[in-house]
Amino acid sequence: MANYTAADVKKLRETTGAGMMDCKNALTEADGDIEKAIEVLRIKGQKGVGKRESRDASNGLVTAVVDSATGTGVMLELNCETDFVAKTDGFQELAATVAGIIEIEKPADSAALLAAGHNGATVKELLDQANATLGEKIEVSRFARFAADNSASGTPGFVATYLHKSSPDLPPTVGVLIELDAENAGVAKDVAQHIAAMMPRYVSRDEIPEETLANERRIAEETAREEGKPEQALPRIIEGRVNGFVKEVALVDQPFVREAKKTVGAVLAEAGVSVRRFERYRVGQA
Repeated sequence: MANYTAADVKKLRETTGAGMMDCKNALTEADGDIEKAIEVLRIKGQKGVGKRESRDASNGLVTAVVDSATGTGVMLELNCETDFVAKTDGFQELAATVAGIIEIEKPADSAALLAAGHNGATVKELLDQANATLGEKIEVSRFARFAADNSASGTPGFVATYLHKSSPDLPPTVGVLIELDAENAGVAKDVAQHIAAMMPRYVSRDEIPEETLANERRIAEETAREEGKPEQALPRIIEGRVNGFVKEVALVDQPFVREAKKTVGAVLAEAGVSVRRFERYRVGQA
């Protein structure tokens, strides 16, 4: 008896873009474990697995605010059930209000944010009121705040944001919050737009956990063996594929979207700045 459900197959298909039978076979081989099934699909040669964005139907918006005087930046994803509500003034005003509360109150996590106050009401109460007024479930998905007091450097950097609309009649659904070590508005904007488009997960290879790299080496080896590559060629093939993975996920190693012959790292070096950190949100994508 299969140790997975139709919902598991649907989730795997939405996550990877693989065919139904491929997903069923992968789940069978992985004994119902979705993460292992993704690895199975990668090893079997499914193109694009692990790279495609989730096609989850969650709606809402991403908003951001930067205070240039203090070097503080805030980004927030606020979710609702339909595009119709996301377009309303009330929903967008609520998002701006919550972002402002994050900037002022500096909540450490979602629980602290929900308990934070605004004009005699907590954020949780504001969300509850919006639920009743707009007739949909309204919730804060996630937020980020960049400032000197939560930076590893402890000194103010240059914070910038970029918001992207996937449709002209909807609010922004993709947002990037970025911090450079020195002021350069043009580079910050260009790199933030690159992040929005190319979806890096880390600033550099140094940030990638060693267990992640080790897992990529294991997958690369199993894939190469599945392809029948000669034993003596495996070390070179494995490291080549791991380096390819790094170029996909590490910002400074990615070809710059505006000038593919240069890496983002080269663009930053030419400008004399570096990226301290960034966050990228897309509505409905974890």
